[in-house]
Amino acid sequence: MDVSVKFLGGTGTVTGSRYLLTIDGFKLLFDCGLFQGLKELRLRNWEPFPVEASQIDAIVISHAHIDHTGYLPKLVKEGYTGPIYCTKPTSDLMELMLLDSAKLQEEESEFARKKGYSKHTNPEPLYRAVDAQNVFPLIKKYNYDEQIQISDRIEIVFRDAGHLLGSAITEMFLKGDRQTKKIVFSGDLGRSNDIMLNPPTVLDSADILFIESTYGNKDNPVSDPDGDLERIINDAFNRNGVVLIPAFAVGRTQVLLYYLHQLMETDRIPDVPVYIDSPMAISATYLYYKYPKYHKVKFNHSEFAQKLETNLLVFVKTSRHSKSLNQIKSKAIIISSSGMMTGGRILHHLYNRLPNPNDTIIVAGYQAEGTRGRDLVDGHATIRIFGEDVPVRCKVENMTSLSGHADRTELFDWMKNFKSAPKMVFTVHGEGKNLEEYGKAIRARLGWNVVQPEYLENIELFSGI
Repeated sequence: MDVSVKFLGGTGTVTGSRYLLTIDGFKLLFDCGLFQGLKELRLRNWEPFPVEASQIDAIVISHAHIDHTGYLPKLVKEGYTGPIYCTKPTSDLMELMLLDSAKLQEEESEFARKKGYSKHTNPEPLYRAVDAQNVFPLIKKYNYDEQIQISDRIEIVFRDAGHLLGSAITEMFLKGDRQTKKIVFSGDLGRSNDIMLNPPTVLDSADILFIESTYGNKDNPVSDPDGDLERIINDAFNRNGVVLIPAFAVGRTQVLLYYLHQLMETDRIPDVPVYIDSPMAISATYLYYKYPKYHKVKFNHSEFAQKLETNLLVFVKTSRHSKSLNQIKSKAIIISSSGMMTGGRILHHLYNRLPNPNDTIIVAGYQAEGTRGRDLVDGHATIRIFGEDVPVRCKVENMTSLSGHADRTELFDWMKNFKSAPKMVFTVHGEGKNLEEYGKAIRARLGWNVVQPEYLENIELFSGI
């Protein structure tokens, strides 16, 4: 058996995760993400896919975030008809997220057409809702720890990655004529002490390891996130401002609700309206009740609501209601998606709140290079929204303690459980200089053979096994 991998994304960037394995002619795509952030990356979404869609035999998905799943509708539109393997919560979340992605693209192309800020006379979305709908019949969903037969020679097992509801570390077993080899895809690893999700499953062996690198060169101690929120929110309210939190609809929104509930219950912050301006976040919150075995917060539906709901929690379902929030001048909290501020309802909130010195924006997750979120964290004086350069006069707070990604210490703690060195370790899903330093640190600390792959690079993994 001969095995090779072609890196179609997730190399030198934290977006567009796609790894194409060729296993004795069987083509398996691991993750099928959308490129986000820098324009040069986003343009890759529009380029012809590097392999004919109909030639791919199977797809395995690590978790539902768009940078790991968002290209699926386009690939199916181009002719992919094979199975898509994932966990059960990931399946439900993908339905929400892919439909939302399609809707956003449709709305943005229509808005660009009306406002005339696209260079195209008739801008079209990458895909539409109907394309997303065509993905769902192909999905095959499983629990953690189930043995899943992909083909006669390929078997996978999903393990809890602790990053997102249903997120998975994937063990892939390749049965050759003489040997069985194991490839491990870490996917995105979560925190070791997340308040809602379990820590990543410990593994002790792999012949080949694909390890995520988002915070490979940075520690993000979760020392006192509720204390940080208390300080930031009270400071904003003392200035008679509004707190705006761009948040990933799945994961960070639920964690934020948990902390805000605790802070209001103990009178550490005022009992003020909390607006959840993301229909997807509203639907996703229910899935925590539907899948109790996939997280560690054990209570029934009524208790779950009590833990997350504040006295003045408002679910914003219509765009008209969303835009009316722009009239609120002080003492309210607005949580809206998308978390990296690349699209969605958060854009009109930013458009209206960025120029207001009384308001505060809390950046509560990793921000990819080239996104509005990264520009805010990096202190840019203006942010481009709807074709305009909007001045940043509000207060910007960056809370890395709320990130859903394992930091440097947690990544190394996870890797140290391996009893022997993998043959090759690929550092993926990371950026620039930090990625290079992370690779050097793995070599120095663990003595592993680390490879930093390049976009479209093809590497042989096994020959004649």
